Amino acid sequence: MKEGINIKKVLTIAGSDCSGGAGIQADLKTFSAHGVYGMSVITAVTAQNTQGVFAVQDISREVIAKQIEAIFDDITVSGVKIGMVSQVETIEAIAEQLTNYLPQIIVLDPVMVSKSGYHLLNPEAEITLIKKLLPIAMIVTPNIPEAEVMTKKSISTLKEMEEAAKAIHQMGAKNVLLKGGHLKDDSVDILFDGREFSYFTSVRIATKNTHGTGCTLSSAITANLALGHGLNQAVSLAKEYITIAIQHSLSIGKGVGPTHHFYTLYNKAGLL
Repeated sequence: MKEGINIKKVLTIAGSDCSGGAGIQADLKTFSAHGVYGMSVITAVTAQNTQGVFAVQDISREVIAKQIEAIFDDITVSGVKIGMVSQVETIEAIAEQLTNYLPQIIVLDPVMVSKSGYHLLNPEAEITLIKKLLPIAMIVTPNIPEAEVMTKKSISTLKEMEEAAKAIHQMGAKNVLLKGGHLKDDSVDILFDGREFSYFTSVRIATKNTHGTGCTLSSAITANLALGHGLNQAVSLAKEYITIAIQHSLSIGKGVGPTHHFYTLYNKAGLL
């Protein structure tokens, strides 16, 4: 890279996935694929692979706070993505530090429910996330099960998605991207800015390999916002990126494989 080029610096605050498909690892791959410099604050270390999560070790509040301080006291941060934050103390530490440093771009991916339907946050942590992190985020990106947890209502239609997005906005979110991947038909994501809806439709891809799609989408949105794109364009570009990554997902391991974060770059380089 030529001296003097101002690369955007983007931070992910999330858990580590040792199998590389989700969490911090997926975020950093996504940042690199978008040409931004990725940094990380690790909130938890997980033992997981394509078949499931087998152990979780949460990082202490003090170490999480020190990681955030170390980044912001030294480096200009162009955007922040928040992923897995399972403990009340973790959420409070992140909210306190980000309120102190005030980054303009914060994308919150409220990781509340696993693909198997397991609740990853206890009720107190869910309430704390909504109270502390929702108001400081530029955009929150729940999927349908997460939106059901947040609104305490079932969601199975586009109309119910719209109502849920409005309800989450009323909780303090500035913008809500409600992901429709759990709908029966083609996937429709809706973006609500408090005034109007925007719709992002994609054809459902026949693959089991979708590990880390939520992490990857929110990180792609963060990267595109940091690069200067408006919110709608950032979401549109991120949807295009994740669609290609899913289309060319990787069948590794014995279970649900990851998406291909670098397919477009590898293809252009003639490596595929």
